[in-house]
Amino acid sequence: MAGTTGMRGGKPRVHIITMGCAKNTVDTEKLMAQLRLNNIPLADDIADADIAVVNTCGFIDAAKQESLEMIIATAGHKGEGRLRRVYAMGCLAERYRIDLEKDIPEVDRFFGTHQLADVLEELGGHLKKELLGERVLTTPGHTAYLKISEGCDHPCSFCAIPMMRGKHSSRPLNDVLDEARGLAVSGVRELVVIAQDTTAYGIDSDGRRRLPELLDRLADVEGIGWVRLMYAYPARFPIELLDVMARHPRICKYLDIPVQHASDHVLKSMARGMSARALRELLGTIRDRVPGIALRTTLIVGYPDEGEAEFEELRSFVEEQRFERLGVFTYSSEEGTTAFPLGDPVPPEEKERRRGVIMELQREISEARNEALVGTRQNVLVDRAEQGRFVGRTQHDAPEIDNEVLLVSDFPLRVGTFCDVEIVESYEYDLTGKVLP
Repeated sequence: MAGTTGMRGGKPRVHIITMGCAKNTVDTEKLMAQLRLNNIPLADDIADADIAVVNTCGFIDAAKQESLEMIIATAGHKGEGRLRRVYAMGCLAERYRIDLEKDIPEVDRFFGTHQLADVLEELGGHLKKELLGERVLTTPGHTAYLKISEGCDHPCSFCAIPMMRGKHSSRPLNDVLDEARGLAVSGVRELVVIAQDTTAYGIDSDGRRRLPELLDRLADVEGIGWVRLMYAYPARFPIELLDVMARHPRICKYLDIPVQHASDHVLKSMARGMSARALRELLGTIRDRVPGIALRTTLIVGYPDEGEAEFEELRSFVEEQRFERLGVFTYSSEEGTTAFPLGDPVPPEEKERRRGVIMELQREISEARNEALVGTRQNVLVDRAEQGRFVGRTQHDAPEIDNEVLLVSDFPLRVGTFCDVEIVESYEYDLTGKVLP
C-alpha cells in the first residue's frame, strides 16, 4: 500500500487538506503543530500519507460542493488501497455530519469545528493545551493569519456560520499577543488579523470592544512590519479604532469591511443592523479619519428580496463609493437560516448577470485607481519569486485575494523583506514597480 513505506517509528503519516477560508487555514496549522508535538509525522503529499484529514468548508453552495468533492476524492484513495484511513473535520462536517456519515461511509469519522482534541486522540495523540498557540505555517513564512476570536453573534439572515462555529468567543488578549510574538520570532513580518467578526473582539469578556487596544499592542511586537485587519463588521463599528489605524505606521491603511448590500429593503431583510445612510456615513468617517486608507468589501447579489430596483441601488452605491477592492458572491440559500423560508426566486443566470455587472464596474474602478498610482512611491512586501521575477504587495493588498506588484530590480531581492518601489505601469488589477536603491 502506498504511504506505508513512509511510516516513521511505526506511526502513520498524516496529510491534511484545507478547504475554504483563512480561519480554516489557522485551524489546520494548529492541528499540524499538535501532531508534531505528539511526534506524529506529517506528509506534505497525499501520495506519501497513510491517513488523510479533510478540513472542510460549509459556507455557501460552491464551497460545500468543493469540500464534498474533496472528501469523495480522498475517500477514493482509501478505496484503492493508497490510504489506511480518511477523516473529515470542520464546518461541513459540523453541519451535515449525520447525512455525510450515511452517504460516505468510506470516511472513518467526521469531526465538528470544536473537536480538535478528539481529532488528535483519533490520530494517536492528545491535546497539549499549554501549546495551543503553536502553529505550523502553511502560508509563506513572512505572513501569517492571526485568529483572535471564534464564532459570531450577529443574526444575518443569509449566514449559516453561527450554526457551524457557535457564539462569539474572544481569545484572551495575552494569548493573542504571545502567539504574535512567537510568529515574529519565527520570521513572520505581516500579521493578518482575522475572525468571524474582528470588531466584536473583547465584548464577550468584559463588555468592551478591545480591538483598538489589541491592534495597538500587536503593532508594537518586535519584528512585525505590517498588521492588517480583516472581517470588520460595519454595525456598531468601534470608531476609536480609526485613531489607532491613523496613528500607528505599522498598521496597514487597509480595512476589510463586508457591507453585503446598500438597499435599505435588502439590508433590513438581511438583518444587517444598519441603514444604507448609516453605512455611507460610516464609510465616509473611515476615509476622513484614516487618510489614504484602502477599503475592501464583499457584496451579495441575487438575495430573495433583491429586485431590479434594489440591484440598481447596489450598482449605484458601488459606482459612488469606488472601493479599492471588492468581491461579489451570488446568494446561496442555506437551510436553517432565517432567509431560507424566502426561497430562492432569482434564477442562477440572473444572479450571474448581476455579479458580472458589478464586477465589470469594479474592473473599471480598479483600472482607474491603478493608473493614478503610476509615478508614486510605494512600500512593498516581497511575497515570492516567480519565473525569475519577484512579486509583492503594497499595504493596500491582502495576501491571496488582492492586487500584486510585479517587481523590476537591478539588484537581488529577498522574499519576506520590504522595499520601496516606483510604480511604472498599471493594469486592471495589478501593477509593475521599479525597486528603488
